[in-house]
Amino acid sequence: MNMVVVLTGVAIIMGGILAFVNHLTSEPIAEQKRMAVENGIKTVMQAEQIAVTKTDTIRKTDAKGKEQVFIIYNNEKGAAIESTTLGFGGDLKVLVGFDTEGNILGYTLLEHQETPGLGAKADLWFQKGQKGDIIGKNPADGLTVTKDGGQVDAITASTITSRAFLLAVSNAYHAYKDKADAVSGATKLQ
Repeated sequence: MNMVVVLTGVAIIMGGILAFVNHLTSEPIAEQKRMAVENGIKTVMQAEQIAVTKTDTIRKTDAKGKEQVFIIYNNEKGAAIESTTLGFGGDLKVLVGFDTEGNILGYTLLEHQETPGLGAKADLWFQKGQKGDIIGKNPADGLTVTKDGGQVDAITASTITSRAFLLAVSNAYHAYKDKADAVSGATKLQ
């Protein structure tokens, strides 16, 4: 009986400590995420100062029936879009910048659980001047790895991550295009 009381007491105390620590850290964590998105928008839009004029959230269902959520940060140069897909190690969340024609201005990885030294290379692999360079391309033309008949070099030994990354970029483009079509009533993007 004493062990049950002691274990219950320890569990209650530890639960209280965890709740207190969670309360203390929730605001700093939220602030860090907000700063990461804010800095990410500047990076992907290639601008030191950029004003988000409107934020939209679009929900779609993919071919497997899973809901996808896209956050679109509209600005004077185009839009930065958050897109998440399933990579090799878990969710792969990217922020992609598009100009008004739908060309890729830049990207940054917001979250990933890809293998260090392999899939984690996606943060640089697809940047301008790198082997898998997608900057300046329009996803309407198709973004697939060369192994699948496309024009983009996959990360060495990380084809699954490369496919997931390119799918996230393509999905972001389609969300942007769908939003532009809905607003204008006509196809604005190529």
